[in-house]
Amino acid sequence: MPVSESMISGLIDLSRTEEEGLVAQLTSQLRSLIATGRLAKGRALPSSRRLASDLGVSRNTVTYAFEQLAAEGYLQASHGRRPVVTVDGAEPVEGAGAAASHVRSARPQLSPWASQLKQTDWPMSYQAPLKPLRPGHGDFREFPNEVWARCLRRSAVRAAKRELGPLNRARLREALAHYLATSRGVRARADQIMILPSAQAALTLIAAALVSPGDDVWVEDPGYPGAAAAFRASGARVTGIGLDEQGMQPMPGMAVPKLVFMTPSHQHPTGRLMSLARRTEFLRSSRPGKTWIVEDDYDGEFHYDSRPVPALQGLDAHGRVFYVGTFSKAMTSDIRLGYLVVPPALVSTFEIAQRHIGLIASSHIQEALAEFIADGHFLAHLRRMRRLYHARRDHLVEGLERNLGEVLLVEVPSGGIQLVARLKRSRTDQAAVKRLVKAGVETRALSSLALGKPRDNGLLLGFAAWRESEISAAVRTMASCF
Repeated sequence: MPVSESMISGLIDLSRTEEEGLVAQLTSQLRSLIATGRLAKGRALPSSRRLASDLGVSRNTVTYAFEQLAAEGYLQASHGRRPVVTVDGAEPVEGAGAAASHVRSARPQLSPWASQLKQTDWPMSYQAPLKPLRPGHGDFREFPNEVWARCLRRSAVRAAKRELGPLNRARLREALAHYLATSRGVRARADQIMILPSAQAALTLIAAALVSPGDDVWVEDPGYPGAAAAFRASGARVTGIGLDEQGMQPMPGMAVPKLVFMTPSHQHPTGRLMSLARRTEFLRSSRPGKTWIVEDDYDGEFHYDSRPVPALQGLDAHGRVFYVGTFSKAMTSDIRLGYLVVPPALVSTFEIAQRHIGLIASSHIQEALAEFIADGHFLAHLRRMRRLYHARRDHLVEGLERNLGEVLLVEVPSGGIQLVARLKRSRTDQAAVKRLVKAGVETRALSSLALGKPRDNGLLLGFAAWRESEISAAVRTMASCF
């Protein structure tokens, strides 16, 4: 039955959470109303301004939908006039409807890398609002937002006077060079530091500049899935290397690869610390100019039980180590800034590659962060969060051992923001994670971080983002689930 003009907007349901955009949704729903006869031939549709107001969308969204339907032959549209339906619902539009149906049903041709994306659990499939004990996050509630807001405001005021400068702002590079030298033992000039939108962007840049199809790349197994994703996108043969109590194991019998990715300060996900002797062994086995090592120090700011081991990069005398870091763990995830320390011989190449790929961080945010560090706010925040996260780690460990000691074996990391609890009995961690997520406790299966056949069953639990009362409640929920 045809509908009145006032009812048209009521038959359209647009969702901003759908993968399909608003224009595509509106076009599809109007096409369906015409095809089923709900909008009869000769019917004038509301103006783009009126329909946009009724639907709560921009006028351009409606205009683009009208133009597409006119191109398909469903509407007649002319400037200054409301569009008119040109076909009867019983009459197929020659070529247009079939073509539209074919386009919707055809399977897109993806690259081999993109075809495998749905097989991985990275990023985590449940990106709903944060719940205890999701790993990988610091506590944004403890961040000094008022101080950060002042830095942002001052950066915005100065923006009008700033000349168009380099992609990587000098003030932030200099502040970072000093901080990394004193806190992590990194040896680098300021011009070796590149500021990027994330640590993942740093891995993407390294892969694009250094890795060719067929190159061998080693990663930790289990390990950080984003590393394998970045190197596979460049066509690398990615091999997972097993762990021992010090993290990634040396492989003296295997041919040396083009690149090795590791997290030696707190192995992801186990939190294991690589000894100085093991780090030196990896450096000795690499070939200067032929084999590159990527050191991801994703949460190296947080060390609790002893003095931290200096960064692998600081031990390198031949310029073969890339050092990757991020501000999302130490500050707040929406800062969206990471950094990359590049070996001296590759600085100019990487600066050009950064611009070509478009991995550019906001100069406004960079200037604000440089002030935040220079004025001492960054170090003050880190000192406070180290004490807080240390206490939260101990609280989670104590709660798990008291309430779930018969079920879980907790590995206590020397630092970081998460820990591994292994399943003692023959349970699958994937099933346990599903049960816990349904109950309101977010965790991650250790087996989902394996590159090949999973070697371990366990849970990856975050503690940094959660207050002690929230941790206690989550542990009680876990105990009831098990």
